[in-house]
Amino acid sequence: MLSIRAVRVGFKGREAAYRLGTLCSFGSHVAYLSSRKITLGREKQTETPLRSPVWSCNEWDPLEEIIVGRVEGAHVPPFTVEVQARTMKRYWDFHIYRAGQPYPQAHLAKAAAEIETFCYILEQEGVTVRRPAIVDHSMEYTTPDFRSTGMYAAMPRDILLVIGDEIIEAPMAWRSRFFEYRAYRSLIKEYFKQGARWTTAPKPQMSDELYDKNYPDENDPNCHKITDQAKFVTTEFEPCFDAADFMRAGRDIFAQRSQVTNYSGIEWVKRHLGHKYNIHCLSFEDRNPMHIDTTLFTIAPGVVLSNPERPCHQIDLFKKAGWTVVHPPYPVIPDSHPLWSSSKWLSMNVLMLDTKRVICDVDEIPTVKMFEKLGIKPITLSIRHANSLGGGFHCWTTDIRRRGKLESYL
Repeated sequence: MLSIRAVRVGFKGREAAYRLGTLCSFGSHVAYLSSRKITLGREKQTETPLRSPVWSCNEWDPLEEIIVGRVEGAHVPPFTVEVQARTMKRYWDFHIYRAGQPYPQAHLAKAAAEIETFCYILEQEGVTVRRPAIVDHSMEYTTPDFRSTGMYAAMPRDILLVIGDEIIEAPMAWRSRFFEYRAYRSLIKEYFKQGARWTTAPKPQMSDELYDKNYPDENDPNCHKITDQAKFVTTEFEPCFDAADFMRAGRDIFAQRSQVTNYSGIEWVKRHLGHKYNIHCLSFEDRNPMHIDTTLFTIAPGVVLSNPERPCHQIDLFKKAGWTVVHPPYPVIPDSHPLWSSSKWLSMNVLMLDTKRVICDVDEIPTVKMFEKLGIKPITLSIRHANSLGGGFHCWTTDIRRRGKLESYL
């Protein structure tokens, strides 16, 4: 029983009565909360914990559920400094002329058909396929710091980083991708309600301070000097990162500083995940890095693909741990095929269904043969027109659930 002793300390009449009443009310509330706490405690003991539908610790455990991106509504991004830095000179006119407009419709129609085939094959292999919502990427939006139109919801790997039972929404670094998360929110909320953890990384302002306005293009005589000095179009003004600059291998996660991921962004991920994970910041002989999965790719326990054109400066980290380092063959995609936002090395941007099955490009015969020699069954198809939008099989997806457990491999 709650006992309250009223002591006169100079209050009179109504004021004293009011304060005594307040104390009594507070005491009753405390008593209620105490009893409520006990009740809630009992309820909690009988509740069945939610089993998260999200669980993925690496790139090779048996795949059960995946998000595949959408072609619908894809628009060419405005040709801002951060986009220009990553665009080959021969595609500048395309981007300048079509900025804020849809990609060529005939090309998009072929890309959409390829992605539908991709989804069908995944389902035939026993994988549950989920898709983002269709949103209007043509809308112009304004923040206090910039104005832009959108791009697409084609590459979920760029924006969603799945670590164990947690989905991390990446902040991104392109202004045209600021609101891209909206296409995935209905899926993420569904996963959250079912027990998944959900974190949104701090959204950057994307003000002018985040970008080096004087960053040279590929024809600038200072370009190689900038590369040698490890300078990038994004500054350290605030954390930014794309999820695709992180490669998972259990408790070890490999990251790279790139045109869209800065050291502050990598540090944020490191602090957020804590001591349970080891974040290894790698660097490569790559003058224009963006997204690690066409440069270094972990395909099985102790096996890593390393791009022969972009050697890893820390490759001994893998060799000393007994890993097999495989250099994939050079891509065979013809120069005539448009790659508006990517390189030919999408040939190694594959999707592992497990350690014995891989989805890869039917036309990249040398890569197909490489997997066969490794004892991995290639499941082949072409998404060449989808490649033009900036990604391969890995980029076009985010694995939501793989059957396995969290382990250390280094």
